[in-house]
Amino acid sequence: MYRFSIQNQINNAWHKFRSLVLTGVAALAITCLTPASATAQTQPGNTAQNQARPEVNFTADAMDFDRDLGIVTARGNVEVTHDNQTMLADTISFNQKTDVLTATGNITMLEPDGNVIFAEHLEMAGDFKNGIIKNIRMILSDNSRIAANGARRINGDLDLRKAVYSPCKACEDNPDRAPLWQIKAVKVYHDNTRHTIEYTDAWLEVAGVPIFYTPYLSHPDPTVKRESGFLAPSFGNSTELGLFLQTPYFWNISDQTDMTITPALYGNQGTGIISEFRHFPLDGEFQIETSLVDEDTNEFNGHIDSFGKFNIDQTWRWGFEAQYTSEDTYLRRYSFASPQTLTSTLFAEGFRDRNYFRADTFYFQSLKSGANQDKVPVIAPLITYQHIGKPDDFGGQSTLDASFVSLNRENGTDMQRISLRPGWKANFVSAFGEAYKFSVNLDTDLYRISDYTPVDDSKFDGLTARIYPQAKFDWRLPMVKQSDNTHQLIEPVTALIIAPNNVNPKKIANEDSLEFEFDESSLFSRSRFTGEDRAEGGSRIDYGLQWGVYGNSGGKTTAFLGQSYRLHQDNTFAKNSGLEDNFSDIVAKIEIAPNSYFDLFYRTRIAKENGDFKRNEVALGIGVPLLRLSTQYQFFDKQRDSEFEGREDITVALSSQMNRNWRGSMDVRHDIADNQTRSFGSSLIYEDECLLFTTNFSRTFYKDRDLNPTDTILFVVSFKTLGEVRVN
Repeated sequence: MYRFSIQNQINNAWHKFRSLVLTGVAALAITCLTPASATAQTQPGNTAQNQARPEVNFTADAMDFDRDLGIVTARGNVEVTHDNQTMLADTISFNQKTDVLTATGNITMLEPDGNVIFAEHLEMAGDFKNGIIKNIRMILSDNSRIAANGARRINGDLDLRKAVYSPCKACEDNPDRAPLWQIKAVKVYHDNTRHTIEYTDAWLEVAGVPIFYTPYLSHPDPTVKRESGFLAPSFGNSTELGLFLQTPYFWNISDQTDMTITPALYGNQGTGIISEFRHFPLDGEFQIETSLVDEDTNEFNGHIDSFGKFNIDQTWRWGFEAQYTSEDTYLRRYSFASPQTLTSTLFAEGFRDRNYFRADTFYFQSLKSGANQDKVPVIAPLITYQHIGKPDDFGGQSTLDASFVSLNRENGTDMQRISLRPGWKANFVSAFGEAYKFSVNLDTDLYRISDYTPVDDSKFDGLTARIYPQAKFDWRLPMVKQSDNTHQLIEPVTALIIAPNNVNPKKIANEDSLEFEFDESSLFSRSRFTGEDRAEGGSRIDYGLQWGVYGNSGGKTTAFLGQSYRLHQDNTFAKNSGLEDNFSDIVAKIEIAPNSYFDLFYRTRIAKENGDFKRNEVALGIGVPLLRLSTQYQFFDKQRDSEFEGREDITVALSSQMNRNWRGSMDVRHDIADNQTRSFGSSLIYEDECLLFTTNFSRTFYKDRDLNPTDTILFVVSFKTLGEVRVN
């Protein structure tokens, strides 16, 4: 086998000397070896200049060398390698005197960036950086394609003429049919330095039909993950907003910072702008979303939603969250996330060994109908400290929770509270497999309250306090039975809590324990209240039974049933809470998920006196990707003295992955208590390797202040691989 190699970009003296050497090598090789299977290689010169230059190596089935002309010709399965680039062709010749490589027949070039070039004929310098290519076709690293009549390679860049670009695959049944979309341009320039693909005099065609012309367009090549430019626009129509159009522009400020600016036009409301700024330094992150709309009423409305978190050192960090809107219904009108309350906070926290410290301030903006902002509290500060000790000689650990909070209103009750909660806990496991947990706590709260009027009492201003100890003993016995494909778990659980009765003086205002739901997750809690202003006193016994079957392949079925018995009736709990009597309501949960085609979750609370259902939650999913049904049903009974009016509604959704490209869904929410449909939504999505088209339709059926029932249809078209597109 013949082997021959050359050093590209050599001086004329070296060309002459090497020609003499190669002549002798080739003659000797042809004499001694079979010419049908030949490979070629020589070593470069020893000058410093030549040693710094990469070699051009090629192998072939046959080779000959013209000494007079200085031309090496390789034929049959020719492979050329140079500086991580590889070229395959039927025939390749190299002119040593002009440093020009010529290739013909089934040419394939494998580029270091993953691109593949196909051609019928090319002439290129020995360093592969400059040359001419005829009938070029390219497959980029993301499988998008470029074809052109010809191209020039200029310092590694490609200048293509009469070119076509498309990421869409050709139709298997009719390869000659136009792709779903493509860009045709008089000139296409692939800049390998800036990593962009630029088009001059370009038409965007969809299914072979020209729909858009631009004199200039560019987008990043597949090696670029982030680049400034326009994103896919969204447009549609709404009975509230009228015709609307949003055209986002992405600004890649740096590797850690970017910004998206979205001008918006609303036919019934005016013009607006939405911005999203993101910054990710090494010590944290910062994000802010803002919007501003110049409405036809000559008023400006907008919102802000920001978040930040920054590390100070290995122990401390600080952060904030700021949310505000100029109008209660603004967020819903313009389809932003709209909770009932916007929360702004500034915090600092520290972690060290077994200690945790945090300080917060909170400002709340209520978006509820009829809310009085003067009565919404400002919390400044809320300070918490937690410590857990090292294991002691008895196998237990000491704990300490401490907090201070100051709550103030412009109109209403003000309150400051200092809380200390020292404790001790220990876990034990018996030889029989029983698991025990024992804990004791001493809860101490000191309040300073002003302008507070307890129920059936006069206004109170002054100091009040509460001290109550509590001991808790937990016991459980997990029992497991193993079979070939499943294992079964049966686990009785009980807890005994000992504490004094009537631990909630009337003079303590209830600010953080207004709403709570009694269910299986809170059955064994030390206190079923959600905050600190109400404590659960009295001695009680909690008991329940956990059962489950778990498959080796991942499926499972579980169930839980439990109840609580209080030795002393406590009127702290509201009517219909399930805890107002000695015996609590029965709480239960069932979860069935044998495989990915069926899952059922059911949670309930059953009245102990008559078996009525006071709470029901059902979540069901059934079906395969072709057609899947999911439904959620919720029922909560109203509690006494609660702002929550109770709830009974059902949501039903259907989804379908119709084939590889098409999928759709629809959902409807119905308020059973009011016998009124609240909302309906549907979507149809087409997605393939080169296009994403989304159609969404939604309708709300209710009126809320200045918002009427609204129909909205939204379209989003995204031409994949174009990424961020620049248009001039």
